[in-house]
Amino acid sequence: MKPQRNTRQRQLVLQVVQAHHDHPSADQIYLDVRKIDEKISRGTVYRNLHQLSVNGDILHVRIPGVDRYDCRIDLHYHLLCTRCGAVSDLELPYDARLDEKIKEETGYEVERHRTIFEGICPECQ
Repeated sequence: MKPQRNTRQRQLVLQVVQAHHDHPSADQIYLDVRKIDEKISRGTVYRNLHQLSVNGDILHVRIPGVDRYDCRIDLHYHLLCTRCGAVSDLELPYDARLDEKIKEETGYEVERHRTIFEGICPECQ
């Protein structure tokens, strides 16, 4: 596999993701990048988001309805408000024991697990 260049566009997309702490969608990132560089295409932003997540520079958070992106790349959980769609980080330590338990029970070599807790956020209650 040929090494990926670290382009100006990729750095711009990364900076926009890192400026957010609300887990923006690809479309929101595109709109924010366009405010800085009006010539960048949607495809360029989406390709760079994909590459940044493959490289481990950002986290691709698979949320029902629309995928989101996270500047935090450590193992952690997320909360999803089922009313307003807000996504936030959950400050609960990652439980690696679950990975081991699944391995023992299934034989899978578990690399990680991703958990999204769904409910109604305090603002929507």
